[in-house]
Amino acid sequence: MQLKTLLAATALGALMASPALAQQISVKAGVLNDRSGLYADLSGEGSVIAARLAVEDFKAAEKGIKVEIVSADHQNKPDVGSTIARQWYDQDGVDLILDVPTSSVALAVNQITREKNKVHINSGAASSDLTGKACSPNTVHWTYDTYALAQGTGGAMTKAGGDSWFFLTADYAFGHALERDTSAVVTKAGGKVLGAVRTPFPGTDFSSFLLQAQASKAKVIGLANAGGDTINSIKQAGEFGIVAGGQKLAGLLVFATDVHALGLQTAQGLVLTESFYWDMNDQTRAWSERFAKLNGGKKPSMVQAGVYSGMLHYLKAVEAAKSKDSAVVMAKMKELPTDDPLFGKGSVRVDGRKLHDMYLFEVKKPSESKAPWDYYKQIAVLKADEAFKPLAESECPLVKK
Repeated sequence: MQLKTLLAATALGALMASPALAQQISVKAGVLNDRSGLYADLSGEGSVIAARLAVEDFKAAEKGIKVEIVSADHQNKPDVGSTIARQWYDQDGVDLILDVPTSSVALAVNQITREKNKVHINSGAASSDLTGKACSPNTVHWTYDTYALAQGTGGAMTKAGGDSWFFLTADYAFGHALERDTSAVVTKAGGKVLGAVRTPFPGTDFSSFLLQAQASKAKVIGLANAGGDTINSIKQAGEFGIVAGGQKLAGLLVFATDVHALGLQTAQGLVLTESFYWDMNDQTRAWSERFAKLNGGKKPSMVQAGVYSGMLHYLKAVEAAKSKDSAVVMAKMKELPTDDPLFGKGSVRVDGRKLHDMYLFEVKKPSESKAPWDYYKQIAVLKADEAFKPLAESECPLVKK
């Protein structure tokens, strides 16, 4: 009898000494993105690295939260992405899906996440419909969107005299949304859209489309594409002497990884909008140095930075809620202010839009660059309330009018 009492007391003492273990929460996160195609550099394995760094920096294990990270390649195909998301949610015990570039895939994952009552923190896709007509109580759109890109690059170039536009538009949800949102900014500022052409996604030969843009005599050729498509468009525009002929290229979504691939000789002078740049301050530089050591020397894109930031905030919400229940965690994510070394202070709105400042950059000339990856000079700051669509104009059903 005394032995049983001693064993019981020992077991009780062990439980009392390890409160974190007694309350342990297991979280499984899936990083779903392009790991082999035209968006692999800006997302890919780098986004997995970013998610792991968030878990490490949060010290999740010390706080009683066990985190497992899995990843998969959606190949930029909605059917592939949907199949993976369903399997992760239904069979593999995944609690949240991160990243998901390619708006057509993101919109599909957004819907499945809502059906399965899980969490989706999107860093990679751009379509502003994710917090508009397709908004969901289960999705947070973290890093940027087509509305913010249009306000930044589209607004700046129109104000600078680029009052006539022709678009090269990637023929899927992202390209359509970016052309729509930029056209609205251009026309509101008194400019005109002279035309647009839809390009296959992904594409390699943009010659005929660029010739149409050149023939339009528009002052600005808006590239409503991204990643490898943008790189190819800019290179081929150079071959046709489009910029030398007096027209300007507006890279409406350009990443640091694209500039790296293009080289400063080709990319110099491009005006672009981003929410993160590795060389902004001491904190971004320190984190980016850690990231680069794990990513073959490559600095992070804003998409990869957004995966880190979103994962960190999710873990803070799980800790505060003492639960991984999706509705409880989403409510906590919207209640708690966001704050991290990459994006600073911000918040998550009722429609799922994460708010922070956006930045207008110009790509440096080769002579201005002092070191590898020293690519941007900042020319303007777009405060969060002007960068993102006001709630009063939102189509999101979660927003009370």
